[in-house]
Formats: sequence, structure tokens, C-alpha cells
Amino acid sequence: MAIEVRIPTILRNLTDGAKTVEGNGNTLAEVVADLDTRHPGVAERLIENGQLRRFVNVYLNDEDVRFIGGLDAQVADGDNVTVLPAVAGGAL
Repeated sequence: MAIEVRIPTILRNLTDGAKTVEGNGNTLAEVVADLDTRHPGVAERLIENGQLRRFVNVYLNDEDVRFIGGLDAQVADGDNVTVLPAVAGGAL
């Protein structure tokens, strides 16, 4: 099952510069584990203590995965996963 994963610039050093990579699995956790086998370091940058890191936003088909099961979110062939680092800041 092929899932397209969009990688932010800050993590592309782990994917040899690739903006998108393919992952396989039935859940987001399985996709991340699969990516980590081919792109070591991805999992530790996304997951901490079994949960998504606080300042990493992950979207499955444009839905924030925190509202659809987190790492247990079900994925299907053809789905898109987008990883975005959170942007912090104050008033302009």
C-alpha cells in the first residue's frame, strides 16, 4: 500500500533532499516505521515517548491526525501525509 508523504525542508536531509517519499502501512505509526527503515532518523524526529512530538503537525489528506487517531490513524493506498513543523511566534 503506497502512501505519499510530503517532507518539510528541515527533514529533507534525511530523505536525500526528496520533497516526497513513499511509505507503506495501515496506520500512521506503520508508515513512519516504514519510512524510518529507508530514511533513518525520521521516526525520532516525529515521535517522542510513543506520541507525535508536540511541535510537529501531521496531516492525513488535509486533516490533522491528532483529531483522527494520532499515530493510530488509519491510512489507505493513495492517501497523502503531510509533515509540517509548527510555526511559533508572537504578535507582529
